[in-house]
Amino acid sequence: MKTLFYSTHPFEQSFIEKAADPSISMTFTAEALNESTVHLSQGFESIAVFTADNVNAEILEELAKCGVRFIALRSVGFDHVDIKKACELNIKVANVPRYSPYSVAEHSVMLLLTLIRKLSTGQALMEKNDFRLDQLIGFDLHGKTIGIIGTGAIGEVMAKIMHGFGCNILGYDVIENQALKVATGITYTSLENVCKTSDVISIHCPLNDATHHLFNATLFKQMKNGVYIINTARGSIINTTDLLAALQLGIVGAVGLDVYEHEKAIFFENHQDSIVNDQLFNNLRKLPNVLITGHQAFLTSEALQNIAETTHDNLVNWSKTGVAKNELSL
Repeated sequence: MKTLFYSTHPFEQSFIEKAADPSISMTFTAEALNESTVHLSQGFESIAVFTADNVNAEILEELAKCGVRFIALRSVGFDHVDIKKACELNIKVANVPRYSPYSVAEHSVMLLLTLIRKLSTGQALMEKNDFRLDQLIGFDLHGKTIGIIGTGAIGEVMAKIMHGFGCNILGYDVIENQALKVATGITYTSLENVCKTSDVISIHCPLNDATHHLFNATLFKQMKNGVYIINTARGSIINTTDLLAALQLGIVGAVGLDVYEHEKAIFFENHQDSIVNDQLFNNLRKLPNVLITGHQAFLTSEALQNIAETTHDNLVNWSKTGVAKNELSL
C-alpha cells in the first residue's frame, strides 16, 4: 500500500523507517497537509499525518478525489480531523491511542519543578555571574494539593509521581479511576472544587467540544490565588487571552505550557530568520513566570518508537484486511 507521510520531521523519520513493514511503500514530505499540498496525495491509497496537519471537511473531500482511503494519525489526539466527514466519505481514520505516558507526565513534572525552583531565572543570573539567591526562593511540593484534570494514562502517571512527592491529590474526570484511588489516595471532586483548593493544576484531558476553553476567565476567578498551572494536553483547552489576564492579575502565579492554542503557525518550524507574528504568544512568553516548550513533551525515544510501531500496525492491518483496531468513529 502506497502511503504518503505528511509533516515528516527529522526527529521521527528514522523511527518510522525502522518500524516499516515491506507491505507499506513509504514516501516522505516535510510539507504539512493543507489546501495547497493536498494534491500531493494523488495516487496514494493512504496518508499518515501529524498534529500540525489540517484534515478538515474540505481537505477530506479533496483527499477522497485523490484516491485516499485511509488516514493514519501519528498522534493520540484527533481534534484536527473532521471524523464525521471522513465517515461520510468512507475514509477510515486511526490514531495512536497510547504511547509512552511517562514521556508527557515526566515533562509535566519537569515544567513544574523548573517553575517552582526558578531554574530559568537562576540560569540567567548565573550567566551574568550573579550568584545571589534572593530571587530564587521556591517552595516544597511535599504537602501541597495537586489538581489533575483528566486521569487517563498520562494523568494516572502524573498522579503517581505527585503521590511520590507526598502531595495531596485531587482529580476531575468523567470516569473515576478506582485503582488510582487505591494507589495514590486521589479524591475525585468537581472542577470548581479542584480550582478552589489546588496549589497546582495539571491538565491531561483531551480536547473536544466540552473541554474547548474549559479554562477561562470564569474558572480562573475561582482558583486559589497564585496557583501554578501546567498544560501538556492541548492548547485550546485554555483560553490564552484569559490566561494572560489572570497572570497579570496574579491569580495565576506561574504557568508551564507545552502546547498553545495557535501553535500550528509556530511550533515544529524554524523561525530564526522571521518574525513570529502572534502578539498574544509574544506577550505570554515575555513574562518571567511563564515557561513554554514547543510541543516537546512526547519527544522521547520510547514514545517515538511506540508511535511509529502503532502507525505501521494500522497501515499494515488496512493493507491486509481493510480494518485497523484503532479506527475512530463517531
